[in-house]
Amino acid sequence: HVQLQASGGGLVQTGGSLRLSCAASTRTSRGYTLAWFRQATGKEREFVAAIKPTNSNPFYADSVKGRFAISRDNAKSTLYLQMNSLQPEDTAVYYCAAGLGIIHSNLRIPSSYDNWGQGTLVTVSS
Repeated sequence: HVQLQASGGGLVQTGGSLRLSCAASTRTSRGYTLAWFRQATGKEREFVAAIKPTNSNPFYADSVKGRFAISRDNAKSTLYLQMNSLQPEDTAVYYCAAGLGIIHSNLRIPSSYDNWGQGTLVTVSS
């Protein structure tokens, strides 16, 4: 089991940037696939980005591709999400998640992950 603590959310204007962080409780998290999801008010939780334990070939939702960048520092047991060119539709609570043995076709499915952080709110004003 991995405990996750997300931080870095806040209020930003359209076109601005934010960097989210997610600290894991144990260095064993380096063996996990890590991901970011988000959930806007009244909507289902949706996939944002994921990165495998090997730190290669990150995967993105089409809606954030080219604007967001996921990365991980296994030595620090920390996951990051750099968000640029933010738009009002990016407003949501952002959650970090961790899971083991997730195949490529399941990366975007929330139930594939069994460890979740508490969420951090990102608000983009127009």
